Amino acid sequence: MNKLQHFESFIPQLGTLEIDVLQNLRKMDEEKIIHRMWEKDYTVWGKEPKEIADRLDWLDMPSFMKNEIENIESFVNEIKAEGFENALLLGMGGSSLAPEVFRFTFGVRAGYLNLEICDSTHPENIISKSEKFDCSKTLYVVSTKSGGTIETISFMKYFYNLVGNKLGFEKAKKHFVAITDPGSGLENIARELGFRKIFLNNPNIGGRFSALSLFGLVPAALVGINLSNLLDRADRFVKTSTVSNIENIEENTSATLGLILGTLAEKNINKLSLCMSEQIKYLGAWVEQLIAESTGKVGKGILPVDGEKIQNIKNYSKDRLFVFLIIKNDKSFDKTMEQMKENSIPFVKIVMNDIYETGAELFRWEFATSIAGWVMNIQPFDQPNVESAKVLARKMIVDYKSTGKLSKPVDSLVENDIELLFEQGQKNIRNALINFIEISKKEGSYFTIQSFINPNEENKIAIELFREKLLEKYKLPTTSGFGPRFLHSTGQLHKGDSGNGIFIQFMSEISGDIPIPENPGSDESTVSFGVLVTAQAMGDREALLSNNRNVITINIKKNVSDNIKLLANYLE
Repeated sequence: MNKLQHFESFIPQLGTLEIDVLQNLRKMDEEKIIHRMWEKDYTVWGKEPKEIADRLDWLDMPSFMKNEIENIESFVNEIKAEGFENALLLGMGGSSLAPEVFRFTFGVRAGYLNLEICDSTHPENIISKSEKFDCSKTLYVVSTKSGGTIETISFMKYFYNLVGNKLGFEKAKKHFVAITDPGSGLENIARELGFRKIFLNNPNIGGRFSALSLFGLVPAALVGINLSNLLDRADRFVKTSTVSNIENIEENTSATLGLILGTLAEKNINKLSLCMSEQIKYLGAWVEQLIAESTGKVGKGILPVDGEKIQNIKNYSKDRLFVFLIIKNDKSFDKTMEQMKENSIPFVKIVMNDIYETGAELFRWEFATSIAGWVMNIQPFDQPNVESAKVLARKMIVDYKSTGKLSKPVDSLVENDIELLFEQGQKNIRNALINFIEISKKEGSYFTIQSFINPNEENKIAIELFREKLLEKYKLPTTSGFGPRFLHSTGQLHKGDSGNGIFIQFMSEISGDIPIPENPGSDESTVSFGVLVTAQAMGDREALLSNNRNVITINIKKNVSDNIKLLANYLE
């Protein structure tokens, strides 16, 4: 057993890299980092308290939230008693990813609410969500820390009008609840409209660290998760995360994981490949946001690679660390781990006893990310580059409101239903795509597929095929996200890291667009969801280009999934 291993539940296989990790372990001990973290000493990460001192209450959530269980469960029992069968959570980023983990890891307990997440502004997706549930039996959970997230507020206005027009606005307000910070814009709106419940969260927690606060636990309770059990498991992990004695440090696997992540990233092994048991695979998207948004800044970053299918290990670049997070007795990754051990590919094996240890994992990764930030000498609680794409998208929407149209690129290359935007001088789309990749790739490169299209199942399958072909052909790490969801997750890293990303944007023509109401209860509208999602795609493109990133933008006019598969075949 190596010094960093903790029984059979946490097994790092790092080879000679363990020496570097142990050096940082000694430094962590000398600087009393763990003790200072628990003292909420902001100087662990920076000289100034801004966006650190008021972001550390996540450390207290596993114990503090036990005081909120009765209030949350009383609300859920009231909702069930009134005949609600479904819940639609309207939110982005940290407000939607933890609820997604809980919903798809635990399922829905008998008698509780079937929870869906709405985090795409694509009009086809909004229409699909609005048609899925009978609104008379549906609770709408509007969730945003800031209270002003444009997507969330747009969802709220649309669904509030939808329910109001069907049931009457007096009844509609009983179908809406809010989760937000005190004093936010959403709190004010919810009070004005008479929402049946407003949950006010502790404001001293960043969005991506809020999984074990009201933002995660209210949705968890709606699907029937036992909050006491979930928090008890997390609380036990809190206790091991206070261990700072270097002689017993293997007990503090949260800190150990953080040391490994940060140390290897500083040695340019900064692609974190997440491999998870099928039952807990949705945890990957949550970890992705936490790591990417916390570490991707000031020219550094750990790139989380989530959802990439296991391939021949010869397809993997030398800048990868693998983490296998598996449920006890799952043997599906054993052969791969054995091959990696034989070929000196670094990995960490983490074993969960059952799904209720999800609460513990959420805390482990939050703590580990904070330690990794210290190792990398970065501030993990801010997101300095997130706003740039939002600003550009807002400008495009303002221009649209005054002119009635979005500015379109002059130069484009068209083949049948596929349009390559901003391109000229290329013979055909296949050559243009291949040439773009060949010119862009370099040591340390990775692919990011940004899909501003309807996130339905057939499109997901097509994107995954395209992703597989990229990995097979170029042997570079591949990541994928639907827009605007990924803007609240990996968007910070895309602009803030060392600049090795190769960005492939997919857009689609908007059919069946729907207006965004100017105000709840009003039919007046000056912009649509189609305009919003297009502006978000173009805004992110401009933000990437302004940070000297390599971007190619592909607009698909119809038959989206078929044409993405066609593009995938170009990569063979």
